[in-house]
Amino acid sequence: MCTGSCAKCLGGTLIPLSVFGCLANILLFFPGGKVIDGNKQLSEEVWFFGGVLGSGALMLFPVLMFLGLKNNDCCGCCGNESCGKRFAMFTSAIFAVIGFLGAGYSFIISAISINKGPKCRLANSMWDYPFHNGDYLTDKSLWKKCVEPENVIPWNLTLFSILLVIAMIQMVLCVIQVVNGLLGTLCGDCQCCGCCRGDGPV
Repeated sequence: MCTGSCAKCLGGTLIPLSVFGCLANILLFFPGGKVIDGNKQLSEEVWFFGGVLGSGALMLFPVLMFLGLKNNDCCGCCGNESCGKRFAMFTSAIFAVIGFLGAGYSFIISAISINKGPKCRLANSMWDYPFHNGDYLTDKSLWKKCVEPENVIPWNLTLFSILLVIAMIQMVLCVIQVVNGLLGTLCGDCQCCGCCRGDGPV
């Protein structure tokens, strides 16, 4: 079943992406690579757990579903094995939508944080967001507004950019599985089309 092989390949690809997303989110709790004194000094977007929840936890459901499709041997409905596999592929498409929503959540949180900039201590000793509408992205001279944590701007920018890219890749993979799942629902067993090295009839 080429659609099942393709789904398993997609699931295997999503696993490291989810792990990297969780790690990037955890590192954001240590701005500039340092432990800070209070939680209120962290950017609020960190607490939305875009990497842990969106790219991580919510992605586990489609991953487990995709990985189980290759060896799916359900008996089907009314003795029709193909019908059972079609239902499994349709279910995988639904789980792919859940994964897409999770990755979309992480993407939105990351984009907002990159545009907003990090929370840092200013020259007046207040902790605030000194940047507006991503102005610091094109004018590096504005970075001096942040007194501490040291290197918090490149730290946050790098990690949220990683989360942004991971979320984009995850969304693309989930869209592929939605299409793959719908094809599997309509076609059932089929000639493999070379997806993830699944050539030949199965």
